[in-house]
Amino acid sequence: MEQPAAVAPPADVPVTTSRFRLRRATPWLLLAVVVIAVDQGTKALVRATLDLYEAWPPGWEIIRLQHIENTGAAFGILQGAGTFLVVAAFVLIAGITAFLLTLPSHGRLYHVALTLILGGAIGNLIDRVRLGAVTDFIDPTHYPAFNLADSSIFCGVALLVFLAFRDGDEGPFKDAP
Repeated sequence: MEQPAAVAPPADVPVTTSRFRLRRATPWLLLAVVVIAVDQGTKALVRATLDLYEAWPPGWEIIRLQHIENTGAAFGILQGAGTFLVVAAFVLIAGITAFLLTLPSHGRLYHVALTLILGGAIGNLIDRVRLGAVTDFIDPTHYPAFNLADSSIFCGVALLVFLAFRDGDEGPFKDAP
């Protein structure tokens, strides 16, 4: 006896299987992996070439590379709160990953923003768990030092703010049922 052919759902019926969600989120998760790899690569290069607190080029007062270890959060706040920051990062990462798996596919800029935040959060979490501190190295001298993960998080948040103002009350789900 022949098996009936699989019937695709009508175009207006959303497909919500886990496999479909994961396949739809794969490009975004790969982008997060790229952010993590570039972040970790630059931090490893800084740790391998500059001693702690060494700056390059020496004497520059506007912006320079300087090897700094930050045990706190952004702008040096919450110094020594490593356990709290690790737990908070895990919660943030889990929430963003779940949201990326369920966000409607038409919200591509929202995906980009969330992916930048996700990649940056994981990049800094790796340092915090492995080394007990985050390696910062971009030092504007008159502003707290930061790294590429921090830049990724900032760009993701800035894009979310832009999208919130652009979309108004409708948000990323304006076309969702």
